[in-house]
Amino acid sequence: MTDDYNQSCRSVKRKKISDAYNQGCYDRLVFRNDRLESLMKQHGFGQSAFARAVGVSQATIWKLLNEPSQGSKHLHKIAHLLGTTAAFLMGDTDDPSAGALPVPTPENLAEQLNIVQVREIDLNLGMGATYLDVPVTEMIRSFDRDWLRAYTNSAPENLLFAQGIGDSMEPTIRDSDLLFIDCSQQSITVASKFWFIAYANCGSIRRLEPLADGGVEMLADNPLAPNRTAYDGEMHVLGRVVAIVRKM
Repeated sequence: MTDDYNQSCRSVKRKKISDAYNQGCYDRLVFRNDRLESLMKQHGFGQSAFARAVGVSQATIWKLLNEPSQGSKHLHKIAHLLGTTAAFLMGDTDDPSAGALPVPTPENLAEQLNIVQVREIDLNLGMGATYLDVPVTEMIRSFDRDWLRAYTNSAPENLLFAQGIGDSMEPTIRDSDLLFIDCSQQSITVASKFWFIAYANCGSIRRLEPLADGGVEMLADNPLAPNRTAYDGEMHVLGRVVAIVRKM
């Protein structure tokens, strides 16, 4: 009952503000909270999420939506986030797009800043292996395009970072190192490099050495981790490790 009463009061209050504005009862322009509410809904913003985007408290957004005001010092940022103008939110125009700057997309920003997006996959490489059918956590990170070019010229969609947990490649690759993997390189053209492989339904990082009999020796740098030899398609190369990122 209380919620229904509060909702009714808010609706009446907003109608009075809108009616007063339309009748010219204010000497100054009044912030159009009805327009703010409509645009927030169009863009899928709740009060908490929108407050975080603007950089204010939820109470500030609540007041803008529910109480008469002359606007906000954050008005231009609010308008930009909603793809409109301060003039529209203040009722100075009925065209929400007149003079509005387009909201930049991630692709636009990436192009302007010369950055590319690369997948990061969290693989638990306990003693050097993780079962490939176990779900992994994938997220996107942004990197400077020129920095990536120092390691590979492959397209961003062929690249990934993988963080392993294990010591099979100690001391060269340490526990929790972040590995930069080029998945376009799947042929063993250079021996003794580090490769991301699939063997016995497990993902692993190993040095690879082609053998004269057609097999491939899978070498671990840690003497406690066993070396193995793969034959007849038992092992598949998924990519080459081209860089190692480590906390100091």
